[in-house]
Amino acid sequence: MRKLGIYIHIPFCVRKCLYCDFLSAPADEEVREQYVEALCREIRKESQKYADRTIETIFLGGGTPSVLTGDQLSRILQTVYRRYRISETPEISMEINPGTATEEKLATYKEAGVNRLSIGLQSTVDEELQRLGRIHNSRDFFDLYEIAVKTGFNNINIDLMSAIPGQSLESWQKSLERILELDPAPEHISAYSLIIEEGTPFYENTPPLPDEDTEREMYRITNDILRKAGYERYEISNYAKPGYACRHNCTYWERGDYTGFGIGAASMVDNTRFSNSPELEAYLKGKACRENYRELSAKEQMEEFMFLGLRMMKGVSTKQFQELFGKSISQVYPGIVEKYCEQGFLRRIEGNAQERIALTERGIDVSNVIMADFLLT
Repeated sequence: MRKLGIYIHIPFCVRKCLYCDFLSAPADEEVREQYVEALCREIRKESQKYADRTIETIFLGGGTPSVLTGDQLSRILQTVYRRYRISETPEISMEINPGTATEEKLATYKEAGVNRLSIGLQSTVDEELQRLGRIHNSRDFFDLYEIAVKTGFNNINIDLMSAIPGQSLESWQKSLERILELDPAPEHISAYSLIIEEGTPFYENTPPLPDEDTEREMYRITNDILRKAGYERYEISNYAKPGYACRHNCTYWERGDYTGFGIGAASMVDNTRFSNSPELEAYLKGKACRENYRELSAKEQMEEFMFLGLRMMKGVSTKQFQELFGKSISQVYPGIVEKYCEQGFLRRIEGNAQERIALTERGIDVSNVIMADFLLT
């Protein structure tokens, strides 16, 4: 059986954050219930296409999936379990936010099969949370984390955001240290920097942000602090204790197959990318929503192999590239790997009878520039 990941988009939140450009918005209980029904319809309808697949991961993202009731979440996952072949050891992740998840909800989520939580914290400094437009404070997070552990969740990710308005190097370090003081400490930490996206309030009125040198230093101390605490950096912005890397996200970076349900959800199956319409009203009426089908050319597949694979610290396999595309990396990208190896931005890793190419610590700082060089003209 071939493997498949499932992404389920929950486009609702209590209030849009000032930096958020995700497909999400507040909605009343009636709309949320109609959406859950539409989701279950889509999940059932599409199931026949994946009869030869085993579902290895399910990821409920948003928005804020924890605005759903326990019953709504249970119905969604039950629909998946009834219509799809599920792995014996699936990773079922759910994003939750402080201020929306209660002890009762978490117990129901766990009973429904959720075995990995991703908590949207961003900062442990209340003033920074206020500047971002978050609905919670740090106390709300610590209370939620305690409840999650008490409920029996033992695979928890914490989202932290650097380079946010008014943040200093010291306050960023404080957030990291307070997370590591949790008992038990989380199994996974996603530490990424704020990106100002077009169409957000921050884009229209950009607040003062830390300068580029400070942002780079934040990335450096993050790696130092988390490595000393026993976390492995396995992707540019993601750190995990041994055995706790996010399997679903690795599917994206390794170009595995996944299908998305819900408005705006993206899919990639058999080297064909497609997505759902972002129109909520049409989706609620059960209208066909899958669109933008595009089979990737060999050139696009090679590009993705390189710039997605290089996000991971283990890098890309030269042997796998040769097997997939019938050409070596040096044939397709003459001189590029050599150039960046000489400059200290890429490195060759030998082992297990195959070579890998990966970013160095210096290369991570300029990763966007390096990855752009693997776009074929």
